[in-house]
Amino acid sequence: MSAPVQLLDYPQPGIYDELVDEKLRPRPAAKLLFDYVNRLGIAELLARREAVDAAIMAMGITFTVYSEAGNIDRVWPFDLIPRTMSKREWDRIDAGLKQRLTALNLFIDDIYNEQRIVKDGIFPAEVLAGSKNFRAQCRGMKPRFGVWAHVCGTDLVRDGDGTVYVLEDNLRVPSGVSYMLENRELMKRLFPELFKSSPILPVDDYPAQLYDTLAALAPQQQEKPVIVVLTPGIYNSAYFEHSYLAQKMGAVLVEGSDLVVTKDDCVYMKTITGLRRVDVVYRRIDDEFLDPEAFRPDSMLGVPGLMRAWRAGNVGIANAPGAGVADDKVVYTFVPKMIKYYLDQDPILANVPSWLCMMDDQREHVLANLDKLVVKPANESGGYGMLIGPRASEEERLKFADLIRENPRNYMAQPTLALSTAPTLIDDSLVPRHLDLRPFVLQSDKLYATTGGLTRVALRKGSLVVNSSQGGGSKDTWIIDLGDE
Repeated sequence: MSAPVQLLDYPQPGIYDELVDEKLRPRPAAKLLFDYVNRLGIAELLARREAVDAAIMAMGITFTVYSEAGNIDRVWPFDLIPRTMSKREWDRIDAGLKQRLTALNLFIDDIYNEQRIVKDGIFPAEVLAGSKNFRAQCRGMKPRFGVWAHVCGTDLVRDGDGTVYVLEDNLRVPSGVSYMLENRELMKRLFPELFKSSPILPVDDYPAQLYDTLAALAPQQQEKPVIVVLTPGIYNSAYFEHSYLAQKMGAVLVEGSDLVVTKDDCVYMKTITGLRRVDVVYRRIDDEFLDPEAFRPDSMLGVPGLMRAWRAGNVGIANAPGAGVADDKVVYTFVPKMIKYYLDQDPILANVPSWLCMMDDQREHVLANLDKLVVKPANESGGYGMLIGPRASEEERLKFADLIRENPRNYMAQPTLALSTAPTLIDDSLVPRHLDLRPFVLQSDKLYATTGGLTRVALRKGSLVVNSSQGGGSKDTWIIDLGDE
């Protein structure tokens, strides 16, 4: 008989675990999983881990790390113990995600047009004035349905008391959904018996939902609009995802040189039989590289004239240029006020408490408590450029204090949360590792949120940084329908 699977380093005082309670009993949504894993035993679990690692290598599921030595492709780090959550809890999160994206899109549309929220004193003019992602080229634009951010990746974390918070909103070119989908396919191979016996809600409708979201943006409503996925190319860290989603949707994967904008301000794709009209561009290129006519003239990645075609209403672009004005960690702190202002509702999901360094009194609080806080730059992503105060050296904290004083608009701070954990297979034991969750929300003529999302896990002991570029991995996320619970 195989040796049982052991939980080591449990319980963790003051930290909420997603799968087990403080007495190490499985939570209701995790009970079937724990019973199954215990029946398998550690030897079989390790054998299945080897099998899944081989499958990931064979399938070419990779991501790219940018380093001084160049671009390094790495195999996607995957942990085979899923995160579980009950449908009842998820239903509330689902409603909160949709509420949040609705308000954010109303905000973006307002900012590029009437700016009512600024005139009414709800959103400070100086925050807008200091925005790196406000695009003057988008003023006066009215995209279809009033929606600018069609795809949003919202990062969620759970604190020690079990409260789920929104950590940030990713509204420019959010990535990771392909790994969520591949994680599920891997788990179905690993634990087919569990998928037959457990009420695990599916996630595989995402490509179809994304296609419908994009198709609704076509200027001329038609049965089969021509949709392209615009990628910077094979050296981009998310190229695997670009090609994956294009294939799953039946869209065409293109680079900037494959498209041309003609004198009639329409976008065409070059094919061996001639030019073919493009209806929708799902762009995975940052604004400043999107169109050298409108933004950076030295960009070799974009399409000259693409902004002209979009402004003329001849092509749909997702996410719309300029949507990044709301993808700013300072703007994030005002989202609860946006929800109240635009929707006249209380936020369903709370923000993490935050301090803005551009406000004199809040900046002094941050500078006096750098050893206790996490300080983040407004527009960085991937876990770069931030200070985790309790784990930083005195020299690092002094350096950050200077950065804050030099450019206070660019920094905000939050308490160091006791991020929740989940059992993770490290060597031959299950040990707690911190994690977050990135669900994906779509909006065009309707709203859709993934059932669960991409769970990212810090594979290093004690680490709070879950980004794959900095040593993190991922887990499948199971939303379990427990009936009436």
